[in-house]
Amino acid sequence: MRAILSLFVALLIISCAEERKEQPFQSITVTAVFEDSVSIRAITFLDGRTLAFAGSNGIYGTVDVNSNKVRTNTQYYDSITPSFRAVGGTSEDFFMLSVESPALLYKTGEQGKMELVYTEAGEGVFYDSMAFWNDLEGIAVGDTVDGCLSIIITRDGGKTWGKLSCSELPEGIEGEGAFAASNSNIVTKGDKVWIGTTAGRVYFSGDKGATWSIQQTPIISAEPTQGIYSMDFFDEQVGFAIGGDYTQPESNVANKIKTTDGGQTWQLIADGEEPGYKSCVQFVPNSEGQGLVAIGFTGISYSSNGGETWRELSEAPFFTLRFLNDSTAYAAGSKRIARLDLKK
Repeated sequence: MRAILSLFVALLIISCAEERKEQPFQSITVTAVFEDSVSIRAITFLDGRTLAFAGSNGIYGTVDVNSNKVRTNTQYYDSITPSFRAVGGTSEDFFMLSVESPALLYKTGEQGKMELVYTEAGEGVFYDSMAFWNDLEGIAVGDTVDGCLSIIITRDGGKTWGKLSCSELPEGIEGEGAFAASNSNIVTKGDKVWIGTTAGRVYFSGDKGATWSIQQTPIISAEPTQGIYSMDFFDEQVGFAIGGDYTQPESNVANKIKTTDGGQTWQLIADGEEPGYKSCVQFVPNSEGQGLVAIGFTGISYSSNGGETWRELSEAPFFTLRFLNDSTAYAAGSKRIARLDLKK
């Protein structure tokens, strides 16, 4: 009898734990932590307490998530005030990459000044996003130049960067790029990397950029304003991408896709259902691949079942977000950064 009672108690505890784990978020609190005349589309956590960002007008900085203290600076290049839409971080350094020609990639330098480590000038040069595999190896992607997507890689912690030649990449499509909307169309997991493009294609490398393949997805991509705006992977198998058309933000047809086989195949999901256009999507940590938050100037939407159904949590407009933990995220957009607290 004692053994049966112990088993019953154990099963009850497990059942309660599962119920708590599966309980979806019901609301969200949006708290502004930084406001200024800057558009911010790129944020990243450098550690458990520091959020780094870079945006328009050369402005970059950090937010201490414990105190919400903000530090900012402005980066100039000769007479140019760069616009930054891509950032990345290692355990040692913060990186920020500007969009238009000349592309300017900076890393943390000495005495609080940023060090310029890569430049590229020319017709069509336009960099969109970046990510790191580890402390030594990172990647950034830009629009098509001379017949192929622009991809630069570092193997020495960001001290130097080299551009892949078109002979090392699959054949590009004229006009194909990667939207510089939220610094979230590159995902790295293990040795793998996925890049979502304006043409609705996913570039994949399983060996940190040495070799590449392409998968065409069913996401809408017929017009220049359509395609994959954002992508995230919960693990090396389960991934989700979102986009649509920012000029028709209410359209929700063929703008959400999902993979469960590491990006080999992609299927439309919640097709013709909310949400419409979003510029950033992220998996909720510790959600077993079921929790997703999508964000855009159209507001904040949430799914608790892997993207099958969604509900709007807030009309607050943002461009990008990153999770600090499984119930707190930070979002950035036009003239502000905010803390998002999701509540069950």
